[in-house]
Amino acid sequence: MEFNNLEYEVYRRNVKYPRLELKTGNLILVLPPGYSEKEILKKHEKWIRKKLQFVNECLCQAENKKIEHRSMEEFEKIVLHLVEINQDFLKVKCNKILFRKMKSKWGSLSQNGNITINKVAKYLPTYLIDYIIYHELAHAIEKHHNKRFKSIIMKKFKNFKELEKELFIYWFAINNETKKSRRR
Repeated sequence: MEFNNLEYEVYRRNVKYPRLELKTGNLILVLPPGYSEKEILKKHEKWIRKKLQFVNECLCQAENKKIEHRSMEEFEKIVLHLVEINQDFLKVKCNKILFRKMKSKWGSLSQNGNITINKVAKYLPTYLIDYIIYHELAHAIEKHHNKRFKSIIMKKFKNFKELEKELFIYWFAINNETKKSRRR
């Protein structure tokens, strides 16, 4: 793979192992000091090609996605309702529900049991908001994305891989839409 034309960002941190990220469609290399960029790019060439192909597919599909236009008030009501339903289903309890704009996540669950939902999720169809909330509440049972976590997810969302892909597609669709509206 020719890396001269490949755009990527490099962050040098005091980490033990290098890692590659493509969470938002941009390739990011997180490297320990002194670690060669070319070395990690060459070592993970196959993975990078596969992921970039996936990103390009998602970018194309994002052009056809219809995003929801709802107020924050409407969105918060939907989230509160879905949190109640999913807490009952999973037999867990969340402490607080917080809303903020997040750079690369749809949601998170803190150690204190607080759920944070990305404000831009208000543009998603309700079934994807439901999935995000269920996913975060499932972390109250299992913190890691391991087999146990996947089995919890599959109790309600057997098609979770499709939903994860759809969330990735919507990430681009929403970002494209918000960029357009800022230009107006």
